[in-house]
Amino acid sequence: MTPAQSACLADALVAGYGILAQGDPALAAVECTINLLEQSGLFNAGRGANRQLDGVQRMDAAIMEGAQLKAGAVASIEGIAHPITVARLVMEETDHVLLVGPFAGKFARHFTLDRHRITGTPRRLSYGRILAKQKRSRTKRHGTVGAVALDRSGTVAAGASTGGIESMLPGRVGDTPLIGSGVYADNHSGAVSMTGIGEGIIRLVIAKSICDRLAMGKSPAVAARQVLRILTSRIHGTAGAIVLSPDGRFAIRHVTPHMAAGWWNGTGHVTSHMAAGWWNGTGQPIIQGEFP
Repeated sequence: MTPAQSACLADALVAGYGILAQGDPALAAVECTINLLEQSGLFNAGRGANRQLDGVQRMDAAIMEGAQLKAGAVASIEGIAHPITVARLVMEETDHVLLVGPFAGKFARHFTLDRHRITGTPRRLSYGRILAKQKRSRTKRHGTVGAVALDRSGTVAAGASTGGIESMLPGRVGDTPLIGSGVYADNHSGAVSMTGIGEGIIRLVIAKSICDRLAMGKSPAVAARQVLRILTSRIHGTAGAIVLSPDGRFAIRHVTPHMAAGWWNGTGHVTSHMAAGWWNGTGQPIIQGEFP
């Protein structure tokens, strides 16, 4: 993790602390922390998102709150600085959960959300050449950013935002915008945000699977460990999870090479670390980032 990434994670923790400390909802803390990571261009989300094989950035994001199980998501959205904010608007301004592609972008522009300049030129490749390039690639870079939080009312929330993995076919969608796979939040069980290779996370519906174990009385650490063990043993997948229960217990578990985040105990300096992160004051935000 670079010094700039570490500083950005620290800023996100400070922002999450401020929102929860003044009594605002967990949903706002989740959106705000992810906004900062998207804005920075330092992570594979928002301005820093990976490009698909045709040279275009297409981004996914999702957010969910645990009181009423409301959720919103976008997939394959282009040219928008904060996909997580669009996801929240889908949740709050429509009767839907997921909007995709150009119409997700049109929805975002209706609300005059910040856009970012699209750089570079789309690659004019035949689809056969794109397929061949994808098959030749051995790159496994990814890097979803995510957050979970618990507010003073006892409501949990979870969110995630990503540019996906490298060497993606145009239109590829990973786990992040699929509620139950990349994110899940329920006041009766807990909140989960995932990172890693989305195809495996989707196949096991991991975020909801972890929450189901929390609802059965498993601790966050045990629930995450059990599901990630299935991921590695059954389909040789790689992922990381941040897990928060309604009583404030949390765990960060990963079967990826790296998972970066930061923590703060409410006093002194915020600390960043290439492992995991949290804030253990009143309410509990947790942020994560993953790097190759």
